[in-house]
Amino acid sequence: MEDLLKNLLDQEQELQFTSFNETTAWQIGTQMVEHAMRENLPITIDITRGQHQLFHASMPGTAADNDEWVKRKVRLVNRFGHSSFYMGQLLKHKGKTIEQSYLISESEFAAHGGCFPIIVKGTGMVGTITVSGLPQEEDHKLVVESIRAFLAKEK
Repeated sequence: MEDLLKNLLDQEQELQFTSFNETTAWQIGTQMVEHAMRENLPITIDITRGQHQLFHASMPGTAADNDEWVKRKVRLVNRFGHSSFYMGQLLKHKGKTIEQSYLISESEFAAHGGCFPIIVKGTGMVGTITVSGLPQEEDHKLVVESIRAFLAKEK
């Protein structure tokens, strides 16, 4: 478990942007939509900068529940500054619920994989990229792989 937690923190160190704006959000978001269409994935994709939603798309097979999951995951990442998958695994490692550890409601904060902090080098966290619709490990993996692919093209 400790190796997983370390790997998740390492992802946050590795996957950092030099800048992030509306164009960046559009490019990553459309890349994710194209992937979801190719793979027929029933996911909702959401990208924010601060409180500003820059990109949102829902694929066939999603529902309003996915939007609620997105909101709960985003709240969690904004509060703690770590991926929602990391926070969920940390709580699992501690053997505690989010309510026991942090006195916050699970109905408002979702410690389930799929939301990743947008970190700008030299600035810190500026937003989130979130996926909802797959098992949490797959939601997380899709976001991480999408950021990694985008950053590789930027080099």
